[in-house]
Amino acid sequence: MSKTRIGIAVIAKNEADRITRLIESAAFADEIVVVDSGSSDGTPDLCRRMGARVIHQDWLGYAAQKQFALEAVSAEWILNLDADETVSEALAREMIRAISDADADLAGFSMPRLSRYLDRWIRHGGWFPDRKMRLVRRGRGHWSEDVLHEQLRVDGRTAQLTHPILHYVYRDISDHLATIDKFSDVYAEQRGPKKGWFVVAGVIHAMGKFIECYLWKKGLFDGLPGLIIAMNSSWYIFLKHSKAWEMSLPHATPHRSSGVDFR
Repeated sequence: MSKTRIGIAVIAKNEADRITRLIESAAFADEIVVVDSGSSDGTPDLCRRMGARVIHQDWLGYAAQKQFALEAVSAEWILNLDADETVSEALAREMIRAISDADADLAGFSMPRLSRYLDRWIRHGGWFPDRKMRLVRRGRGHWSEDVLHEQLRVDGRTAQLTHPILHYVYRDISDHLATIDKFSDVYAEQRGPKKGWFVVAGVIHAMGKFIECYLWKKGLFDGLPGLIIAMNSSWYIFLKHSKAWEMSLPHATPHRSSGVDFR
């Protein structure tokens, strides 16, 4: 193995049912740091037993929490992962070769992400290649502040890797719907109260989203999971428009703050 050190940064809360898979896939790494925001299912103890360094940090928001984890890793190169992701042996070998040969001005690497949903690897519907910037040289990256779609920004030249991160996305359909519910809350809070026409626009947008996911981006080739993804994607569009309108009602209950730990 190369002398160039690589570490992994992960944020977690109540991930005992799936973070084992991530840590087992990270045998190539010199360091694994798990930043836990208050698990009640034994996640911290499990991670420690598997050799990870665990740090407690109250929830700061997605970008800030990931930035905290990024800065806690001491390795020269840092791979940023979510608790529901793993690294294949092919990707591990590719990363090690890439950072060993990297010029001094090369600051980061992106890679595709392949998601598994309802016992199927999803290769259509807009879910793949889903390229992510995740591997960064220490001190050369920071996480953006976007609440729903935080991104790792890199200061310097970047390159692309070919093998994907493996993403075990939702535990089940109910987990998928729960994510849709909480993200539509955040969207409505950000957009603020809207008039009734916004719901009608949401219907049109939702219909277009289904056509985009299932037909144009060929989600139909992913079988029934592809159909469910397209339906849930369109439902998310309609729901976030409806919740924005709901906020205009006289006695509407405020949506949860985007700073709350929704995970």
